[in-house]
Amino acid sequence: MEEKIAVLIPAYNEELTIGKLVKDLKNKADKIIVVNDGSTDSTAEEAEKNGAIVLHHQKRKGKGETLKTGFDYILKNDYQAVLTMDGDGQHLPLEVGKFIETFKKSSDNIGMIIGFRRRNIRKMPLDRLLTNWFTSTVVSLFCHQRIPDTQCGFRLIRTSALQRIKLLTSHFDTESEILVKIAKRGFKISSIPIKIIYQEEKSKIDPFSDTLRFFKFVFNTLLRK
Repeated sequence: MEEKIAVLIPAYNEELTIGKLVKDLKNKADKIIVVNDGSTDSTAEEAEKNGAIVLHHQKRKGKGETLKTGFDYILKNDYQAVLTMDGDGQHLPLEVGKFIETFKKSSDNIGMIIGFRRRNIRKMPLDRLLTNWFTSTVVSLFCHQRIPDTQCGFRLIRTSALQRIKLLTSHFDTESEILVKIAKRGFKISSIPIKIIYQEEKSKIDPFSDTLRFFKFVFNTLLRK
């Protein structure tokens, strides 16, 4: 049976990039799903007119809740995998084929394939570089396997792994939670090198609040051991 694969894009105020991204993704996956996280601009309209299925939050809920809305839709519609990517143009549509090819060649115990921004390490802002090193080290310890870039949002998740976990977080910490819970279910996580374009605009990550959320996630994970 041919695998059905959907691309899932969480989006908040991405009207300048989302239309071209969706257009460039055509014919690279079975469906392109954009979750509009309460955007105040024309993100939803740009995504829809270029061919995406658009799911809506009336107000902003955070990246984790946006991912969960997309996951719920995907699990109800019989896809074998979901590829998540950012809506700001950082992740390149040309890389999608690499994820899908790797997935089709992988065994069923590979629960996730995550991008590794190795080639762009010198272009990564210093604060992100340090944060990424720290979080990748901690999350790898929890997963009992080496994951060099745990904060990369360009990742493919096997739905048979996704349906076996329950996500409790709501923001950027959800991406770490997915890794840890899939690993705890006995799945392996593989990495592939990717290219990335760092945008000039301010990151949507809040260094203070998202760092606090990560430490809360770490604390709760330790309690559940």
